[in-house]
Amino acid sequence: MEFSSGGGGGDHQDASDPHRRKKRYHRHTAHQIQRLEAMFKECPHPDEKTRNLLSRELGLHPRQIKFWFQNRRTQMKAQHERADNSALRAENDKIRCENIAIREALKNVICPSCGGPPVSEDSYFDEQKLRMENAQLKEELDRVSSIAAKYIGRPISQLPPVQPIHVSSLDLSMASFGGHGIPGPSLDLDLLPGSSSSVIPNLAFPSTSILDMDKSLMADIAANAMDELIRLLQSNEPLWMKSAGDGREILNLESYDRIFPRPNSHLKNPSIHIEASRDSGVVIINSLELVDMFLDASKWVELFRTIVARARTVEVISSGVLGSQSGTLQLMYEELQVLSGLVPTRQLYFLRFCQQIEQGSWAIVDVSYDVPHQGSHFSSLFKAHRLPSGCLIQEMPNGYSKVTWVEHWEVEDKAPIHQLYRDLIHSGLAFGAERWLSTLQRMSERFACLVVTANSTRDLGGVIPSLEGKRSMMKLAQRMVNNFCSSINPSSGQQWTTLSGLNEFEVRATVHRSIDPGQPNGLVLSAAATIWLPVPPQNVFNFFRDERTRPQWDVLSNQNPVQEVAHIANGSHPGNCISVLRALNTSQNNMLILQESCIDSSGSLVVYCPVDLPAINLAMSGEDPSYIPLLPSGFTISPDGRPDHLQAGAGDRASTSTNLDRSSGSLITVVFQILVSNLPSARMTPESITTIELNGGRAGEANAYHPLLVGEFECSSSIAEAVLMLHAYAPAPATAASVAAAAVTL
Repeated sequence: MEFSSGGGGGDHQDASDPHRRKKRYHRHTAHQIQRLEAMFKECPHPDEKTRNLLSRELGLHPRQIKFWFQNRRTQMKAQHERADNSALRAENDKIRCENIAIREALKNVICPSCGGPPVSEDSYFDEQKLRMENAQLKEELDRVSSIAAKYIGRPISQLPPVQPIHVSSLDLSMASFGGHGIPGPSLDLDLLPGSSSSVIPNLAFPSTSILDMDKSLMADIAANAMDELIRLLQSNEPLWMKSAGDGREILNLESYDRIFPRPNSHLKNPSIHIEASRDSGVVIINSLELVDMFLDASKWVELFRTIVARARTVEVISSGVLGSQSGTLQLMYEELQVLSGLVPTRQLYFLRFCQQIEQGSWAIVDVSYDVPHQGSHFSSLFKAHRLPSGCLIQEMPNGYSKVTWVEHWEVEDKAPIHQLYRDLIHSGLAFGAERWLSTLQRMSERFACLVVTANSTRDLGGVIPSLEGKRSMMKLAQRMVNNFCSSINPSSGQQWTTLSGLNEFEVRATVHRSIDPGQPNGLVLSAAATIWLPVPPQNVFNFFRDERTRPQWDVLSNQNPVQEVAHIANGSHPGNCISVLRALNTSQNNMLILQESCIDSSGSLVVYCPVDLPAINLAMSGEDPSYIPLLPSGFTISPDGRPDHLQAGAGDRASTSTNLDRSSGSLITVVFQILVSNLPSARMTPESITTIELNGGRAGEANAYHPLLVGEFECSSSIAEAVLMLHAYAPAPATAASVAAAAVTL
């Protein structure tokens, strides 16, 4: 290594002088180079202190040391690049030679049988696969045709064409074995075109492919939303502040507008309100599984069944990089619900973008996206716009995940919110971060109980013999809860009819023909009503889920004691459980009650359904419970969103941090589903429902007010009376008029 010592020539020598004195260079000694090379191996980037020590040790100027290390690093980089280029060039030449050799070999290949070009191996296997599928489909068709001919007296080919229904071949084959009078699903061959029950909701999704220009715009919107979400997740005061009432984290709108200015802001519109909240907690699912669930629409609905009524991935804009979910961008559609028919669903298209922030840390952002000509089917009562919202998922050493959730909505109310839910909606609790996170925590505990290898059931008498039986029962109960949640906000093919009930609250009813293999076939009447009680939600939940108080309101028990014959815990809270109940001293010894209760800080559910003994035994033995018919009823209980000081006498109770204990009252939605008729020709029109309303009003006047004691409060309510009367009218073949008349007496 050489260094210029700076030879200074005289002024009489200029640039044109050929005899100009050459620069002198200093060449390092072998000892100096050896010492510098040893230091370079230890530290290629020495600091100033190290360079000064080397200069004193080797007798060199510090600048000489600095320049030597710079030159050595440049030399090493060039050597590595030359080596990489040589290796890549050799690999490229090798692949090119192999490619040429394969092309030449393919030109000369002939079939040994016929002497012609050979048939590719893929084509052969594709043909064999098609032959096998055709044989299976033909066998399936023959079996269905024979069953059809047996029950309707003519071949299925002579029936009018049925509108296509998206079910798998397994669903069709399993549903074919039911028969009239036999408990279980049956293939309803009388559901022909024109029947109201055959209407399947067809949501308006973009039918044409998205242009590249639109995809680029979507990517920009998603990237900007991700940047905003990360700042919202990582910032604290003054952007976020604690609510004075309940200590929740809420957004400081003034600070937000300064940090994220938006053109044409609609905040000045008096009909617009903002909902923004943040919450964090630990979830007992690892980060990769959570990311996978969030990016799969069906898993997303299953995870948040009490919040997401329906969801679908419209199109995958990008599918991530290098086999990872990072970079995945999807256009999705979903309907979000409060479990009451008094609150319309929030329907929206949105972009979901996933990005890995660092190792074990993922961010998922949702932001509304306006799809042209696709908003006509949305509710006209309000317009909901989701500003950048989502969550940060951080992997923990024990396999759990820390989740920080942000929800940010801009909602324009085109019609007044129902007075019962006005406080809950405006407080941000109905669709806020706390509800999403508490639901996620509760469902993660349920999934953990489903996959645990140890049998943790409290089985009173060895009813559930195996771990498979426990899992089958949990799947059956989950399907029951899913059906119950779907019945509260039915699809666009079903319309609620409002009946003018008693006690100054309304009863809503809807009628539909059930064709789901997991529900009884026939005409189903659903009735729902929501009331407010000045009772803490925890007290209401304990009253309805406890088998000791069940005889006070459930007619299936005939006011006799109820015994819990099986119990499956599916969460850390004792209220999160599945129970199999049996009423003592009744004539219905062949009927049990399947019940699931679940509770978190955002609310609670008590869902139940009568199931006959053979079906329960089938599930407890570990068999597939998918086709056990269920028609669930139950209660949803949520806080009313009002401040706690409005409740008298609340100070003598133990206070906790949950909304259930902070709330001054409860919003209770009662939902009952009844099989009115299993006859194919049964119909119910709006005129008949109006007649039911009038008859039911007269029938219920005598028992309009029935005192119900819940906890410490005696409330003027007819819930117990309604439950008794609805069950009293339920046994088939009850008339539609009598069943709906009972519903009106709510």
